[in-house]
Order: sequence, then C-alpha cells, then structure tokens
Amino acid sequence: MFESCLKKQEQVRGLFSTCTTTDLKYQKLMELGKNLSPLPKEKKIPENLVTGCQSKMYLSTHLEGDKVIFFGESDALISAGLAAILIMVYSGELPETILKCPPTYLKDLGIDISLTPGRANGLYSLHLRMKQEALKLYMKQHSG
Repeated sequence: MFESCLKKQEQVRGLFSTCTTTDLKYQKLMELGKNLSPLPKEKKIPENLVTGCQSKMYLSTHLEGDKVIFFGESDALISAGLAAILIMVYSGELPETILKCPPTYLKDLGIDISLTPGRANGLYSLHLRMKQEALKLYMKQHSG
C-alpha cells in the first residue's frame, strides 16, 4: 500500500545525496522552495494557513479521483523547501497512505536535527496538517 510513498521518499533522499553538509542541504531546500508553484490568491485564506510555522505557510488540499493533492506556499525559502519535500512525497497519494506512511526520509537526511526549533516545529505542523486533511477526506470518502 505504501510502495509509491516509500519510492517517493527514496527519490527525495536521492535529491540530497550530494549534500554532504548542512549548508548544502539548506541550499537544496531553498532551491526546491523556489520551484514550488505559487498558490492562487483565492487559496491564500486563513483556513489554509498552517499554524505553528515561523513564516506564513499556506497548504491547499483537494481530491483528484481518490488521491489527495497538496499545494503549498511560504514566504520563506527554507520553509517553502520543507513544504516542497513533504508535497513531493504525499501529494498524489491515497488518504490512508498519507496517514500510515511516516516521513522516515526526514530523519535519514538529517533535516529534522539541522533545523532551528521554530522551523522543526513548522515542519511538524505542516506534516500534521497534511495528515489532518487526509483524515477529513478519508472520512468523507467512507461516510456513505
């Protein structure tokens, strides 16, 4: 059930395989953050704000078929990069996969320990929000 999620985590690990220092990891995160598509204005609403982030972070969620699609935007490049690596893995997955597939790649990359407490909290908050959105969609799919 998690194969695609685990495969995407492996792909993200691959993106960071040449990043031998914390500085290089941050550079890669900022590069990925720059590539995050900006959210349309109508998606930048209070309901889409992720609480717990130092920067202003928006997460927009919808279903395409039975897959959850995430879009995110942040006013800080590192935060945008963190959003990008979560979106790369979890967007396009079934709600139950998002709920059951832990982001082990973050620990493997050492990203979680190299972040400031505020950014680590933001990363945790964003992942939690993705799981909450997936749970809402899962409940909606199975309540009929």
